[in-house]
Amino acid sequence: MSTLVLALVCCGLYPLIVFGISQALFYEKANGSLIVDKDGAVRGSKLLAQGFTAEKYFHPRPSAAGNGYDSTSSGGSNLGPTSQKLDTAIKERIDGYRKENGLSENEPVPADAVTASGSGLDPHISLHNAQLQIPRVAKARGLSEDKIRELVQQNTDGRDFGVFGEPGVNVLPLNLELDQLH
Repeated sequence: MSTLVLALVCCGLYPLIVFGISQALFYEKANGSLIVDKDGAVRGSKLLAQGFTAEKYFHPRPSAAGNGYDSTSSGGSNLGPTSQKLDTAIKERIDGYRKENGLSENEPVPADAVTASGSGLDPHISLHNAQLQIPRVAKARGLSEDKIRELVQQNTDGRDFGVFGEPGVNVLPLNLELDQLH
């Protein structure tokens, strides 16, 4: 009898209570923080990166998730700091980043532009990374850098609780707003 009661409480009642609380208090987050366009189509989630490679878009962090930004295969590369494979990949990414953004050979590149996050799906890039991409995006779209800079500011999330972490730019909403300009 106690097994049946525990099964009902642990497998039925408790999950329903947690589900109800999450739906009532955290509806958007409990349902994936989806981004829905004006036509009602889901364009993605604020919580997951998507791969953007065209010149007219801000590019996210590199991904180590599956075959690139695969949310079913989230995870890091597990390559350590002494890994030759990781060293080679980072050097190639640095060269590619500098070339695509018109940077000189000795200009520093933000770490988040050439390294994947632990999940491989981090939707944010650093503000510095976004600022370095502004000239490329503005040129590709035929817009002023000031207009692009304004959109970057609008899509910059501040520090958690005002003190933890660094400000970050969520790439998907920013790129979707850029598409709305035309």
